[in-house]
Amino acid sequence: MLLGLAAAASAIVWLALRPAPPREVAFARVQRRTLVSTLTTNARVEPIEFATLRAAREGALARVAVERGQQVAAGSVVAEIDSPDTRAGIASAEARIAQAQADLRVFEAGGPSASLAEIDSGLRKLSVELEAAQREAAALERLVSKQAAPKQDLLQAQDRIRQIEADRRSLEARRAALLPPGGRAAVEARLNDAKAALEEARLRASNAVIRSPISGVVYQVVARPGGYVRPGDPICEIGKVDTLRVIIFVDEPELGRVTAGMPIRLTWDGAPGQEWKGRVEKLPTQITALNTRQVGEVLSRVDNPGRILPPGANANVEIESKVVTNALVIPKAALRREGAQAGVLKLEGDRVVWKAVRTGISSVTEVEVLEGVAEGDAVALPTESALAAGERVLPKLP
Repeated sequence: MLLGLAAAASAIVWLALRPAPPREVAFARVQRRTLVSTLTTNARVEPIEFATLRAAREGALARVAVERGQQVAAGSVVAEIDSPDTRAGIASAEARIAQAQADLRVFEAGGPSASLAEIDSGLRKLSVELEAAQREAAALERLVSKQAAPKQDLLQAQDRIRQIEADRRSLEARRAALLPPGGRAAVEARLNDAKAALEEARLRASNAVIRSPISGVVYQVVARPGGYVRPGDPICEIGKVDTLRVIIFVDEPELGRVTAGMPIRLTWDGAPGQEWKGRVEKLPTQITALNTRQVGEVLSRVDNPGRILPPGANANVEIESKVVTNALVIPKAALRREGAQAGVLKLEGDRVVWKAVRTGISSVTEVEVLEGVAEGDAVALPTESALAAGERVLPKLP
């Protein structure tokens, strides 16, 4: 009985103290291949040349003549603001100009032709009558001096002369009254005032018609017909979209990796499978806040065949910062750290051993190893629980 209990106890102790079976651990091989270091971030695209068309005066929009995606030529009418007061101002100014010009023609002619003809005819007739009356009075004066005619006849002849001269003065006054009031200078002033009023009214009318200053594509329409606008209110945006500017937002710590000329690859969630390529053209001159980030705006441009990429789109960008051919590469997931030292757990026999490594460039998923491992070595990938150096493992090799 006692012997049996002792054997059972020994078995229990052996089971408790025996080493745990090795864990199955996945490994990756150290390989040589070309590694491209990429910086992934976001960007905004916009036309290189564009114009925001705004209202120059207030009023209701009588019409909006464009729609999104429409190609327009420079000078094309984009929208028109209703302006009945402007039309009335133009009509009034044109009428005042016409009246002033007619008054000037009257001055040039001396008066209305029909009235002038009537007055001139009357003056000529009076001139003839005056000459006859003066001759008759002169003859009577000689006869009266010789007492050959009564003095009363002479007095009547002289009265006739005075009456004819009065009639002439009356006709001359009538001719002067034919000219517009205020004199020629006043008429010319009224003409100049009317011309200035017409120019101002036409300027207001031109401000009511909104035209595109450039040729391009309408990529944003803000206003709607019937809507009320005030000076400065946006109507639409027009730009050249065959080539687009790319504003790449690079986080401040990553800016040191970016230089001019680096290739970029742009994608847009609105067009899966499409990509656009360009190169870094300009580095940022300052750091700005973008939500919670501190970024520099790196500039590039891409061709946009088919105009698939819309201005204003938020895009995804990869900047190809460096390419190393024949690089020694491991998965980023295999890289571990002990304090400030980077390293890997390398497979040696059935155990893993710590190997410090020096790294180079990296992509999204892989990293270059400059020192610490050799091609073909197996390095441990992450496990559910911590893997310790020296631990026996059941390797799962690729």
